Amino acid sequence: MKIMWNTKDGGEESNVTCYGIEIKGLFSIMLLRFAKGSREAYHNHAFNSHSILLNGALYEDVIGPSDLHAVHWFPFSYIRTPRDLMHKVTGIAENTWVLTFRGPWRDYWHEMRNDGKLYTLTHGREVVKID
Repeated sequence: MKIMWNTKDGGEESNVTCYGIEIKGLFSIMLLRFAKGSREAYHNHAFNSHSILLNGALYEDVIGPSDLHAVHWFPFSYIRTPRDLMHKVTGIAENTWVLTFRGPWRDYWHEMRNDGKLYTLTHGREVVKID
């Protein structure tokens, strides 16, 4: 179990700060603060999540079969993020707050960086494979 307070969610380059509790094998409940802007990597997640936008606005850009582009606006937008959704989320407002409920973690997830390569990550954001 890990209690997270004022830590980066998604690595040091992330513009998202999280507050909450994380039990990777069971669940996580997090309050996320998105600053304006985005980290320049598309990514999926090791978990499924269900989130509620508490204020502000987010722009979500999805790559894959749907190539979805969505703007999530307050008040109280519901956002479902399946594990395998490859996306990038950008904070539109200066401080956007999101309450998120995450399911159990898988051991691996992916990130596509500016170099166009697909990185496979594991716990601690350790890179295990580059395609």
